[in-house]
Amino acid sequence: MWAAALGGLAILAVAYQFIPMLTGPSSPDSSAQAAAPAVPRVRAHAGVKPGKKPRVESLDPTLQLPLLATSELTQYQGNGRNIFISQAEVEIPKPGASPVTDGNKNPEAEAPYQGPKIQPPPPIPLQFYGFASRAGEPRKIFLKQGDDVWVAGEGEIVDRRYKVIRITPTSVEIQDVVNSGPPQSIPLTQG
Repeated sequence: MWAAALGGLAILAVAYQFIPMLTGPSSPDSSAQAAAPAVPRVRAHAGVKPGKKPRVESLDPTLQLPLLATSELTQYQGNGRNIFISQAEVEIPKPGASPVTDGNKNPEAEAPYQGPKIQPPPPIPLQFYGFASRAGEPRKIFLKQGDDVWVAGEGEIVDRRYKVIRITPTSVEIQDVVNSGPPQSIPLTQG
């Protein structure tokens, strides 16, 4: 019995929810009320001065042509400043006659400017005096400075300062890594 009673109540609850959707609005006045303009509401401002009307906001989405016409007739009345540039243009006075005359010309002023002289890097003190290659291995060379002798290949650093860039049959290009100078070519010497 309890199940039958609860089943009947469930059917009534479902019918109560779905019957208004199927039948539509019960009174014809409800659609007319929805199309009517909304009642304007007053915006409450604490800073409204006494004697001034508070501003009324309308929730009506229709275009109000009189308000649009008043905004179109607004004229810009500024102080002459162009609001589209960041700074006012300052007129630069044009220089007058040069204070230098023919009698007191500066001879240095007529000479063309010459930049500072760039000194070439100091020569690399290594001597290239032979090859140390075996068949099938990358090419290596003997380099000597005083009593010290190094065996190096391309890309290797010698004496913690000089990098072997390229090895050719008659010379070797070495770059000073410390001074960052351009590569220098050292010819093959005998001895």
